[in-house]
Amino acid sequence: MNIMAQAAIIFGVCLISEGIAALLPLAFPASVIALLLLMALLLLPTAASAQSLYKATDPEDRADLNVRLVSPQEKTRLSKMPELTVAGSLAAPELITIDPQEPRMPEIAVAAPVRSVVIPDPSPKETPERAVVIPDPSPREKTPEETPEKAPAAPAPEPKPEDTAAAAGAPASKTPSFPEAEDWQILLVNPWNEMPEDYEVTLKALSDGMKVDERAYDDLNAMLQACRDAGLRPKICSAYRTMSKQTYLYNNKISRLMNAGYGKAAARKEAGRWVARPGTSEHQLGLAVDIVSSSYQSLTKKQEQTKEQKWLMEHCWEYGFILRYPNSKSEITGIGYEPWHYRYVGREVALDVRESGLCFEEYLLLRQETLSANRA
Repeated sequence: MNIMAQAAIIFGVCLISEGIAALLPLAFPASVIALLLLMALLLLPTAASAQSLYKATDPEDRADLNVRLVSPQEKTRLSKMPELTVAGSLAAPELITIDPQEPRMPEIAVAAPVRSVVIPDPSPKETPERAVVIPDPSPREKTPEETPEKAPAAPAPEPKPEDTAAAAGAPASKTPSFPEAEDWQILLVNPWNEMPEDYEVTLKALSDGMKVDERAYDDLNAMLQACRDAGLRPKICSAYRTMSKQTYLYNNKISRLMNAGYGKAAARKEAGRWVARPGTSEHQLGLAVDIVSSSYQSLTKKQEQTKEQKWLMEHCWEYGFILRYPNSKSEITGIGYEPWHYRYVGREVALDVRESGLCFEEYLLLRQETLSANRA
């Protein structure tokens, strides 16, 4: 653009400014309007040049402008980074498959360690055996035939198992005399002989609150006191039981045996060996007591090893009591060996039973046969 053209443009701008100023006299003076128009005309060629340059630029080169500016140091660092080439389409990347049979990766054998672990499977054949071996959940022993452990030797002579052989059911050492006795003294109650339905008992409370037949009360207290005078500590853990109490104990025993693996029929049979069926318990007569040592109160076979039981087995007959369920007589009595269960029969009968070496069932059978033969 030459000088003449520029002068013409400036002159034209001035005229236009004067006209605009005339229209807006109070808003802007003509000089300001002229200056604004002149600046607009001067910028117009610059904008046209920029637009023509942008259109002439290659689209691929234009993409390079859409990046951030970096410093020379950062540009040098970035240039050293390796170029990553992604094969395939980003929308559907190629899956890399690892062949476990490939020789260069033999260690990728995930299944091998699992196959090498062997977990033993319990044999179903062992189940019946475990049901038999499971010990009796009650504190009483299930195997009265086992040989008792020897008691520790004491300085003073004490009764040994052989000394109490008669009370424990050893062979008879003397022919019984069968003294006269009242019916209640020789009343037989066992799994095959239920107590009479009209049986009545008059009870008397002991110092610990338990009750017994009043006819056994005095001799029982005398026996316990004599045992204490010998420096021992006997303790009654069970005496008279009501029918409801006996029923509860019997059913509870059956439940525990069934929980231990017994069938219903087997549980009832086994329970009857340790807890008498209701109506067949001497505890319901009020003539039986379970006595233990205060230092060992578990109802197990080891009870016979306590000093209290040794003393009672040796002296109970003096006070009218017998060891009701002696060892090795379970098949006859129907009850397992209980070295804590004492039955009151009166002093004369107790002495006769002791000297005969018989259990109560054997003694009563022989008594019946002998007296019947004498009457004939």
